[in-house]
Amino acid sequence: MGYSETIKIKVKSQEFVDITEKVEDIVKESDIDTGLCNVFSKGSTSAILINENEPMLLEDLKKRLEKIASSKDLYQHPENAYSHIRSSLLGNNHTIPVADGKLALGIWQQIMVGNLDRETREREVVVTVVGGS
Repeated sequence: MGYSETIKIKVKSQEFVDITEKVEDIVKESDIDTGLCNVFSKGSTSAILINENEPMLLEDLKKRLEKIASSKDLYQHPENAYSHIRSSLLGNNHTIPVADGKLALGIWQQIMVGNLDRETREREVVVTVVGGS
């Protein structure tokens, strides 16, 4: 059995938005008790992050990403290569176990979508739940 929905959300440049509650609602709507939930962000300059949604930690992450793939460097893809590189490093999807009809996340884990591009974008996140009752 499978179930899928798409979340559409505006995300500012270099921002991470917590979508955990929306994903939990989709899992509940799926009526799947045991299985897997895949969270996939459409877009080559976005990312899915599972971590603690703590502002100082997210600022540290942004600073580290800037050091690894600086927005000030010159690239062969001049417009936003750094955004693509950051997305490649973080990844655009995660799969989370579903147990007893709920996401099996750790206590400090939240699901966030990140916009690593230069401007605010509407991001589409496809949530697919597969499994059984």
